[in-house]
Amino acid sequence: MASRRAVCAALPVLRAGAQRTARPFFLSSAAKVPCLAIRPVVPHRLISSTSRLCKDVPSEPIEGNTAENEAGKEKPETKESRVWSFDEVKKQVESNASEQGQGKVVIVDVREPAELQETGRIPGAINIPITSAVQSFHISGEDFEEMYGFERPSTSTPLLFYCKAGVRARGAAALAQHAGWSEVGEYTGSWLEWAERGGPVEKN
Repeated sequence: MASRRAVCAALPVLRAGAQRTARPFFLSSAAKVPCLAIRPVVPHRLISSTSRLCKDVPSEPIEGNTAENEAGKEKPETKESRVWSFDEVKKQVESNASEQGQGKVVIVDVREPAELQETGRIPGAINIPITSAVQSFHISGEDFEEMYGFERPSTSTPLLFYCKAGVRARGAAALAQHAGWSEVGEYTGSWLEWAERGGPVEKN
């Protein structure tokens, strides 16, 4: 139940990040009434499974679970995720690419697949679209591999998250920490800064 609450608590942050990528359009040239359109780019089963995951979950935050507090259960301590700068990320990308690179960090792009197709990604990054598949860090390793086609990094692997502007990356880092990853970081400048400063780009 605690995992389900953590996932659902992070949904507003992740959805807010997704809405930043929406583009305005107008119903008619006369009315000029702006609307936002967000087109799903992932299979419906991912969205529906997330909806089922959050169904009937109490709205109160995890820290407000008085039943657990009264039972004397200690809440797990989570430290702040590390904040990475552009130069640090660029250096890590070079280190990851080196055959003798030590201290490898898995870079995770949490944007939607359509965004990556349009812009490319930071070299070597894997894609876990956290908005449409918010349950990705709380499902089993087998389910994860079936969903994405590659093995999920172990909980002992350092993770570095980025998105378009840093909002979804922050939510993803919190979800990963709650699911058991201890070495978690976020690139707050994310793709907007990476592209603006001329960081290397990998395209499929």
